[in-house]
Amino acid sequence: MGYPEDVLAPDERLLLHRHPHWKMLFWPIVTLIVATALAGFTGGLISQKATGTTASALLITVLVVYVAILLWRCAVPVISWKSTHFIVTDRRVLVRQGVITHSGIDIPMSRISSVQFRHGLFDRLLGTGTLIIESSSSEPLEYDDIPAVQQVHSLLYHQVFEVERHRDGRDERWDDRRSYR
Repeated sequence: MGYPEDVLAPDERLLLHRHPHWKMLFWPIVTLIVATALAGFTGGLISQKATGTTASALLITVLVVYVAILLWRCAVPVISWKSTHFIVTDRRVLVRQGVITHSGIDIPMSRISSVQFRHGLFDRLLGTGTLIIESSSSEPLEYDDIPAVQQVHSLLYHQVFEVERHRDGRDERWDDRRSYR
């Protein structure tokens, strides 16, 4: 049994498991391309202009700076993206993140009072957005870069409605109870 199934209760069903949208990786990819081009250009220039131990020292310096930039601006964001999980089950919403220091939050479906989403033009083009969950906490919880945020919003709204309907012991839809007179 793999993650996230190992954090679920025995009779809990996994409905959705997502990492943040790939747009989080845009700048690390740009950094990788630009840093590789600059390191290659600088290394070629050093090879042509310098000789002996000076060339070796400069090439090692370029390599060390290149590797440091890749670790800092590329590897760390990729690992952060991979270790961030947005999980929806039939009972709760779980958010887990972190590699060395793990943090997480669980929101029971019965505690969710409102589910909203927000996405601008660029986010709509990429199919992502911000999910806003209001619960009994003082501040709404916002989760950025949720892929297919409208579908996640619909799923959560449906699950919250189902939990409310089963808790109240009713099997009618909320809009069937309204009187339009």
